[in-house]
Amino acid sequence: MLSKEPKLKHCVSHRATGGSCGCSDVILRLRTSLSGMILDETCYVNSEHNMVTETLQNTWLMDGKAENSFHDQNDQTLHEGYNGQHESVGLDGTNATLCRDENYWEQNTSKTSGRDLVDNLNRSVLPDIISKKVRQKKEITLEDMYNDQYDYDDDDDSDWEPLPEPAAVRRWFCVNCTMANQDDVVHCDICGEHKESGILRHGFFASTFSQAGLIHTDSIVAERCIDACSPNLISNNSTAVGFDDRMLLHSEVEIKSHPHPERPDRLRAIAASLATAGIFPGKCYPIMAREITREELLMVHSLEHVETVELTSRILSSYFTPDTYANEHSAHAARLAAGLCADLASAIFSGRAKNGFALVRPPGHHAGVSQAMGFCLHNNAAVAALAAQVSGAKRVLIVDWDVHHGNGTQEIFEQNKSVLYISLHRHEGGNFYPGTGASHEVGSLGAEGYCVNIPWSRGGVGDSDYIFAFQHVLLPIASEFAPDFTIISAGFDAARGDPLGCCDVTPSGFAKMTHMLNVLSGGKLLVILEGGYNLRSISSSATAVIKVLLGETPGCELINQLPSKAGLRTVLEVLKIQMNFWPTLASTLKKLESEWGSYLVANHSKSILKGGSGLWHQYHGNGGGKLCYIVFCPVIFVVTDQCGFRKNLDELGKTLTVTKGKKVFEGLRLGSI
Repeated sequence: MLSKEPKLKHCVSHRATGGSCGCSDVILRLRTSLSGMILDETCYVNSEHNMVTETLQNTWLMDGKAENSFHDQNDQTLHEGYNGQHESVGLDGTNATLCRDENYWEQNTSKTSGRDLVDNLNRSVLPDIISKKVRQKKEITLEDMYNDQYDYDDDDDSDWEPLPEPAAVRRWFCVNCTMANQDDVVHCDICGEHKESGILRHGFFASTFSQAGLIHTDSIVAERCIDACSPNLISNNSTAVGFDDRMLLHSEVEIKSHPHPERPDRLRAIAASLATAGIFPGKCYPIMAREITREELLMVHSLEHVETVELTSRILSSYFTPDTYANEHSAHAARLAAGLCADLASAIFSGRAKNGFALVRPPGHHAGVSQAMGFCLHNNAAVAALAAQVSGAKRVLIVDWDVHHGNGTQEIFEQNKSVLYISLHRHEGGNFYPGTGASHEVGSLGAEGYCVNIPWSRGGVGDSDYIFAFQHVLLPIASEFAPDFTIISAGFDAARGDPLGCCDVTPSGFAKMTHMLNVLSGGKLLVILEGGYNLRSISSSATAVIKVLLGETPGCELINQLPSKAGLRTVLEVLKIQMNFWPTLASTLKKLESEWGSYLVANHSKSILKGGSGLWHQYHGNGGGKLCYIVFCPVIFVVTDQCGFRKNLDELGKTLTVTKGKKVFEGLRLGSI
């Protein structure tokens, strides 16, 4: 049986006097663990001798060898003064000697009784210490100690027992927006989603306020989208949908303090919405997924990039950038996503499908020639554009309405006059991710004008600004370009409620933009999912877009809405730059400049302000979920945005949900002044 020497807490002079310092009040505590036969002893001495604590932890191997670990790494002299060895007593009464140079226990054969144990300690370890009376009623056995049936000491152990750890604050993460909530609340403080939301079963048709139940829907389809990947059934009058549930395997392995926004639930929520609405499976048809080939990828990306992405398949968890993760399935998922986009483009351009929607991830528009970033591995839109050109398209239009600039797509085509890239995104002077996409970035090396950036100067941009930019910038340029094929990089993070985008585009707004683009290139239109991180927002927006692809006409209530003052400034800025490459824009610019005053007056008259002083409102998609305080005064209205900056409400120009206590006022319009 193995044992080890007592761990002693000696006074300062104990070591120097060889144990004859007169320490008193020794309490011997014996502990053992059945596993590994570990004996742990601690001796305490009176505090009047300026006690020094020296602790030695010994982890014993079953073959008798010991591994010594010191809490205080600076103290390397714990056993000095013992001449290299120290006599101790084993649990079974045998004497044991610790040899420092051999680092193992040598057991002597002489036996001692339970009382001899204390006598030996008094004689050989602390000769001048007065031992306390041993109160043990019987000898300790391993069985007693293992079953915790032996009272080691009758003294109060309150000073020895460790303090209880403070209770951990329990919280849950909203399945809809991923924001953290205290465990005692049922609805998300940010988006209002129920703790046990059914959004992954029914999509945005699931009730926000209850664990079960649906909001209004005309039909319920029993089958789910992930079971719909049957052989190709597309025809020239149908809308094709590209999806494969193997893309759900792409997820972040490392557990962090907050869920990653680009998560598999994004596809699950959209698929559930389409299934619940009877759209897919039902009105749309699937195409079989295939992996993109290396040769196809090399038309877009460098060999180094392709090989780097492939390398992740041999690694459990890896990161291209701090926010762009990969696991062992990510490369496969990225190849499937790119392959679906390429095949949808070919099918649509060749007439085998009327149009299509690529329900894919990981997203792609940040992936450049040789870099993965912004959650993106391969550039799906670029792959689709080149696939359409291989099928015969001469000119391809890519419209990117993701709230973030598609820096990867711009890099790939900025010297290509056969691909026109138009992006609408938050920019804010380069302070919004990824920082590229200023209005003066127009293309290069003879392809100037084939890159059009519409950079919003603030958050909160809504339907009116997007529709206005479509009417006065995007459609005039696109019509003159006359594309054979149109691709939408459809990020839904500009949607109302998105935690990253902080904008205010509604499903009706996305539907209207899709309808406006559907008239180009003879209706040969492919919509590719990019970003979007509020499940209710992306699923309702994607469903609205697919309904337009199926032939539904969105309402016309958005046509005559006027832009915000900031939105109008952005449009005028872009027109001044792009008219150098698209001369037809000159007349539009002149007309808008002449009407600048009337726009301000009209916008002022449409501002409707309800409520009284001191209202707290929860801004749709304010990023951190922070409440903003609105101060109503006779002349100006001031709001604190999510970053803590003060703004005039004429720079906000959006509809908010204003709450005071538990009362909710819908439709508060904060327009331009």
